[in-house]
Amino acid sequence: MRYRKLGKSGLAVSEIAYGNWLTHGGSVAEDAAIATTRRAFELGVNYFDTADAYAHGEAERVLAKALEPMPRHHVVIATKAFWPQSDDPNDRGLSRKHVIESVERSLVRLRTDYVDVFYCHRFDQDTPLDETLWAIDDLVAQGKVLYGGISEWPADEITAAHGVQTRLGLRPLIADQVQYNMLARQIEQDVLPRARDANLGLVAFSPLAQGVLTGKYAGGRRPEGSRGADQRTAQMVERYLDGGERKVQALLDVAASASLSITQLALRWVLRLPEVASALVGASNVPQLEENLMAADGDLAPDTIQAIEAALAG
Repeated sequence: MRYRKLGKSGLAVSEIAYGNWLTHGGSVAEDAAIATTRRAFELGVNYFDTADAYAHGEAERVLAKALEPMPRHHVVIATKAFWPQSDDPNDRGLSRKHVIESVERSLVRLRTDYVDVFYCHRFDQDTPLDETLWAIDDLVAQGKVLYGGISEWPADEITAAHGVQTRLGLRPLIADQVQYNMLARQIEQDVLPRARDANLGLVAFSPLAQGVLTGKYAGGRRPEGSRGADQRTAQMVERYLDGGERKVQALLDVAASASLSITQLALRWVLRLPEVASALVGASNVPQLEENLMAADGDLAPDTIQAIEAALAG
């Protein structure tokens, strides 16, 4: 496993991060979730990502159980807040009240005194930006959060947040968690340059496009037990396959020519950018996790990157 600094901070994170959206507390049994998390740590993963919204807090609780044997200083734990946690009008968004109370509840569920990275899960247009950033700064000052980050914020708001922090002398945010893969490249237009200007390291979620970039849905297949075969998650898979199936077939050919699997191709492609500190993957079982971790071990040759671009443009 290789490690990169997250943004301009001194925090080193594994190139592959392990996340538990849709798995822990949900589709994966607890014993399997714990076994997979611990295997990830054994294989060098040090960055574990969750959120209060995942399975209504259960994902955080399961992650805490899984990480219990690990020395706390050897793991990087990230969580997030924004989405409603109840019908209460203050139990949502990025107000000072909700940010601070959300972190306090997450610390209880995660059984830790601090989280390494706290992400604002989306931008809150109903809360003044300086209120949110002051709240994060205060949590950092208290030692309950070590670093602040954002997730899926519009480009203009990234620039605005950087300006507010600079003007008020607040501790800088270090990370931006974004959707990024060969079939979803929207961030390259404006988010990537704005994040670069704000010294944010990128953590790419869905680097395998919900499994589409493993090739398992090629030819119209919907394997039993996969997200594409589950009515609750099939829509997320179909949005990538709509117009992307032909590209996946072309990418399978590129991968074969490079003596790689398409999974290796997809993860290494995301990590080709120096701004990307980590690619965030999930896994339902240990073999799936091991395949993903081995896939990222290496770099793409320049001619392979050119072939990928041709396949995606075709």
